[in-house]
Amino acid sequence: MKKFIIERELPGAGKLTPSELKAIATKSCDVVDNLEAPYHWIQTFVTDNKLYCVHIAPDRETVLEHARQGGFPADKVSEVRSIMDPTTSA
Repeated sequence: MKKFIIERELPGAGKLTPSELKAIATKSCDVVDNLEAPYHWIQTFVTDNKLYCVHIAPDRETVLEHARQGGFPADKVSEVRSIMDPTTSA
């Protein structure tokens, strides 16, 4: 399985209410539960006008299928090649 960052354009995302965020999360979970391939939604970062989602999937096509079934934009899908954090400098 591979890790992906999905950039989703969503004007006003930072102003979504808790109930709107819950509805989006519920839809995403429902789609994940019904995908034929293994799939894990890890988390989503909400900014003013975009969502940045971290998902684990077998391939880019499965990520795009999740977006299609959920009715979510997937403006950019990037595979994570490596991860670095402060411990990388040690």
